[in-house]
Amino acid sequence: MLREIRDLGFEYAELSHGTRISLLPGIIEAVNAGEMKISSLHNFCPLPIGVNHSAPNLYRFTAPKQFERDNAFRYTRKTIEMAARLKAPVVVLHYGSIDMKDYTDKLVEMVSRGEKETPKYEKLCAEVMRKREAAKEEYIERANELLRRLVPEVESLGIKLGIENREAVEELPLEHDYHFLFKEFTSPNIVYWHDTGHAQIKENLGFIHHALHLEAQRDRLCGFHIHDVQFPGRDHCCPGTGTVDFASLKPQVKPEHIKVFEFSPGLTVEEAKRGVEHVKNLWG
Repeated sequence: MLREIRDLGFEYAELSHGTRISLLPGIIEAVNAGEMKISSLHNFCPLPIGVNHSAPNLYRFTAPKQFERDNAFRYTRKTIEMAARLKAPVVVLHYGSIDMKDYTDKLVEMVSRGEKETPKYEKLCAEVMRKREAAKEEYIERANELLRRLVPEVESLGIKLGIENREAVEELPLEHDYHFLFKEFTSPNIVYWHDTGHAQIKENLGFIHHALHLEAQRDRLCGFHIHDVQFPGRDHCCPGTGTVDFASLKPQVKPEHIKVFEFSPGLTVEEAKRGVEHVKNLWG
């Protein structure tokens, strides 16, 4: 797996939340042999024993049940320890979600039918915002409490935790709440991780302006998941084939930021190479 990535011209790879524990010996061997470096891990990595599919939301930081939050803490710790072992500087993670009706798919369907400018769509967006605001505090506090327990762990190991922006309107942090999160957590080990596809879906739904959202997080920005979105909500596409305006994001991109191309397995090698080239031409 890592040789295939290396043969595409990459020096680094991210280990994602689909990495089974059975793959780790080979990965560790390849890293120790200098065949590949690891840029980042995505929580939970490796997958918990008995889980054989990508499951980043298997245990939520915001879960009402204590045992689920305990498991979220436990397996995040394991991911942090694995990152330290592989000399990866950052762990990317999801911050949880509010227990409410799934509005995101409905909103995407309406936008795809050309109903974004309708009173019905505006009414649904207003309902989403009202319900999220009314319910969010207890979920934010649960997630914050868990993150407080993790800060000493990452500080002692020199690992950063990258809080990833999400595409679902039910997931945390909410679009306008990053400021409060980073005011609460001033540790330089707690950082922002920007997913271009997720942000673009939020823009397509009318919840953010992609470039302005990224600019607002630039002081804590650590890295990117890079992929494109075919309107309105099909992500992990080849950059240059969708609605992401990569040129508008360039002012916030720095050489030290980690850039991870996060492509659908349906892409061909040629499409992946074209997508990488597209971003390099725009970002340098």
